[in-house]
Amino acid sequence: MDHKKLAYFFARITLGVNFSIHGLVRLPKLKGFAEGIMKGFEGTMLPEFMVIPFAYAIPIVELILGIMLLLGLYTKKALAASAILMIVLIAGSAFKEDWGAVSTQMLYALYIFFLIFFQENNSWSLKANKKTD
Repeated sequence: MDHKKLAYFFARITLGVNFSIHGLVRLPKLKGFAEGIMKGFEGTMLPEFMVIPFAYAIPIVELILGIMLLLGLYTKKALAASAILMIVLIAGSAFKEDWGAVSTQMLYALYIFFLIFFQENNSWSLKANKKTD
């Protein structure tokens, strides 16, 4: 394996560990997590009926995307879904005027962008076929 493939592998695994552990530690306390998210959006322009389903979905989506990235399963689709997740999280943080969170989420978005951009280096995965991934 050349250095570019090795670098890509570790970058993909790092994001996979990050997302999967984010989801994993939140699942046992899902109700409390969701309630905390909803409380954080009190007084914002976003109505509760929009926040509630997303608050419950975040940990599940993080866990699924994390596992997909760890395994290298449909990497391009997992990264595209990760980018969409970041877009939604950035929008939510902007509605809360939580610019510190937006800054961190922008770094995640950039990290995901580079993984998508350099995907030809994806290897050591369950589904590394560039044409169908």
